[in-house]
Amino acid sequence: MTQQKTLVVIGGGAAGFFCAINAARLSPALKVILLEKSTKLLSKVKISGGGRCNVTHSCFSISELIKNYPRGAAFLKKSFYHFNTKDTINWFKERQVELKTESDGRMFPVTNSSQTIIDCLLTEAEKYKVEIMMNADAKEIKSSSNDFASIHNSFDIVLNNKKIISTNYICLACGGFPKTEHYNWLIQLGHTISKPIPSLFTFNIPDNKIKALMGITVPNVTLKISGTKLQQQGNLLITHWGMSGPAILKLSAYGAIDLANNNYDFNFIVNWISDFNEQTLKSKISLLRFDIATQKIYNRNPFGLPSRLWEYLLSQCDIKEELRWADLPAKEQNKLIKILCGQEFHAKGKTTFKEEFVTAGGINLAEVESGSMESKIIPGLFFAGELLNIDGITGGFNFQNAWTTGWLAANGIFNKVNSSFS
Repeated sequence: MTQQKTLVVIGGGAAGFFCAINAARLSPALKVILLEKSTKLLSKVKISGGGRCNVTHSCFSISELIKNYPRGAAFLKKSFYHFNTKDTINWFKERQVELKTESDGRMFPVTNSSQTIIDCLLTEAEKYKVEIMMNADAKEIKSSSNDFASIHNSFDIVLNNKKIISTNYICLACGGFPKTEHYNWLIQLGHTISKPIPSLFTFNIPDNKIKALMGITVPNVTLKISGTKLQQQGNLLITHWGMSGPAILKLSAYGAIDLANNNYDFNFIVNWISDFNEQTLKSKISLLRFDIATQKIYNRNPFGLPSRLWEYLLSQCDIKEELRWADLPAKEQNKLIKILCGQEFHAKGKTTFKEEFVTAGGINLAEVESGSMESKIIPGLFFAGELLNIDGITGGFNFQNAWTTGWLAANGIFNKVNSSFS
């Protein structure tokens, strides 16, 4: 009688669950065990999108989709040909979970509840008899034959309680770790690590009066990191510690390495009215001085900015409350043009954006097969999700990475199981 094969998936997040349930579905004879080190499953799914779960993004062109990954784009380009946004939508639809698209491209379940996604994944796990073990923290992976490179190798996983689980296949989907030393147990397997650093974080602005405007959202600003080519456009949120919002989070993702190297001490520039540069704004203000000449500048904001922000910007230019557009002096006009098109701020430090936080860095992608997620070093070892050196910007792209790599790992394991029986 042929001995039953076993897969152990380490990590109870989106990528781990997607690998486990798809592997169990594709390979009914395979025993699938999912290990979660904490007491909570799918915790990021739960809080994503303010509790609604930003499942993916309505970007259906692979060449456009990969532009949203500061790290891992070339690797994912190959992977997305096997499983992409369209496949994610269809996978959930086949399980009676409909997704809707919002104006910014983000896709959520029509129920507006992350619990819909969680329930779907848990139902699949129960349907295909995935065994879930909580408080099961993998501490070490050993080769049963003391030869990780053997194609007939099997593994022993040592848990925190010293229990050992033997398995034929492993999928590592345990998320990103904040420090390199947390990867030591994987480095011992022969894999190399790209240094982990935070991505998707907000900017701290100490001792700046603009923080008094916390809660204000400004649409369509342009942001630049001073002294670099890094630039992003989108909505900006002023907070009690500095600045956040999609534009800041995107900029932090693309600038993650540079900003970490500068110890998060840097200057950045905000163009509050992205439709204008200094030259075009100067022409616009010349027209305003005639068109609304008698109106007070404080009372007439022609750029659609939030009123409290408009008043703050005018105060920064020493413009008096009673001043009319016709009487705007050249000195104050030049100040206003510069501050509207390029106000500079000094950031010192960052704040984790808990909902979207991801880690840049992780398993070196050159050591992983992009079509199957199998290790090129250790046969039978697979990877999925944030543990890989892949990270996306905010908007559903990190979940798409989880679904894609989880599905590919499951499919790779399915093919491996089939070949072992042939």
